[in-house]
Amino acid sequence: MRDRSTTRQLRLGSELRKLREAAGVSSTEAGRLLGTSQAQISNIEAGRVGVSPDRVRAMADNYCCTDQALIGALAVMAGERHRGWWEEYRDTLPASLLSLAEAEYHARALRVSQVINIPGLLQTPEHARALFREAVPPLLPHEIEYRVGFRIKRQAILYRDTPPSYTAIIHEAALRMCFGGTAVARAQLDHLLDLSEREGITILVIPFGGQLFPTSGQGIDYFCGPVAHLDTVHIDTVHGGALVENVPQLQKNRLVLDRMESAALSPSDSRDIIRRISRDD
Repeated sequence: MRDRSTTRQLRLGSELRKLREAAGVSSTEAGRLLGTSQAQISNIEAGRVGVSPDRVRAMADNYCCTDQALIGALAVMAGERHRGWWEEYRDTLPASLLSLAEAEYHARALRVSQVINIPGLLQTPEHARALFREAVPPLLPHEIEYRVGFRIKRQAILYRDTPPSYTAIIHEAALRMCFGGTAVARAQLDHLLDLSEREGITILVIPFGGQLFPTSGQGIDYFCGPVAHLDTVHIDTVHGGALVENVPQLQKNRLVLDRMESAALSPSDSRDIIRRISRDD
């Protein structure tokens, strides 16, 4: 039995439980249909033990699920037994950060919005370090370096041979924050310009004086799964980040991102405003 379930294991178990409950099948009956025990079904659904792709398909069949795209995606999740690079930080960083990296790694596409900060996957090490130095409660020097290194490793997904598409919606306010001083801020803006030219990366700026859009100022990281049902959203708050997967919240955050995107400048005009701010600093 695994004592440290990954985010993917937990999500797979959760989705299998939803299928069972939607079918009106008890965990005891589910165990009988699968030729195992009620305890084993509970452990699978809690992400405490693994389950084979064949068993996932058998469970979906027992629950009369006909969504073949969803079944196939769940079977793929079941076949992923390796642990990612983020596990080396298991004892040094909060579990929520590891879950964020895992969700990013498996996403088919990412949509991100920020009003005050530059999105983490687009930050330079110096910019990230300046932010972590202002953390409350304060971080020790080695803790800051752990977090900077972790953030930079997360960025590797943007440099894959076939990276996920990445759309970042950034308010002009974030571009004008001078974290770390003028030199660090200018280097960060230049880094954004370089990234905006990479295939698959779209950076959109919402200018001051632009139209209204719905947001509380919290950062949003939306991860698109292989099917919409397996999307995940990460909400960044002052109390830390949290992964959300319920359908109403996914729909709400998609709408918020759509509205923010409609209020943003075009990619070309966004690059122009970033250049202008960089020259003004």
